[in-house]
Amino acid sequence: MTKKSASFHEYQIEWLKEPANAAEYLTAAIEDGDREAFLLALRNVAEARGGIAAVAKLSGITRESLYRMLSSRGNPQIKSLVAIMRAMGFSISVSPGHKTKRAA
Repeated sequence: MTKKSASFHEYQIEWLKEPANAAEYLTAAIEDGDREAFLLALRNVAEARGGIAAVAKLSGITRESLYRMLSSRGNPQIKSLVAIMRAMGFSISVSPGHKTKRAA
């Protein structure tokens, strides 16, 4: 009898338990510009950081609201995103990117 292999999702959650990996993953999701992909990334990191219930408690957001915010139809406000990120041990920041023409 062979040992059942872990699913990709289980492997991903284990990988996301490392803060540097989770930060890189979230950054890539933000840079992709796809809202649904970013919300999925937040859900995955929340799962790796103790689960939705734990993140909800630390962020001061109800579990039900957090599930709704991080669903594919979610549309969290920036205040909520900051609270979620802080609860998971991260912050949101802006850094210079590529050069663009300035608006006149």
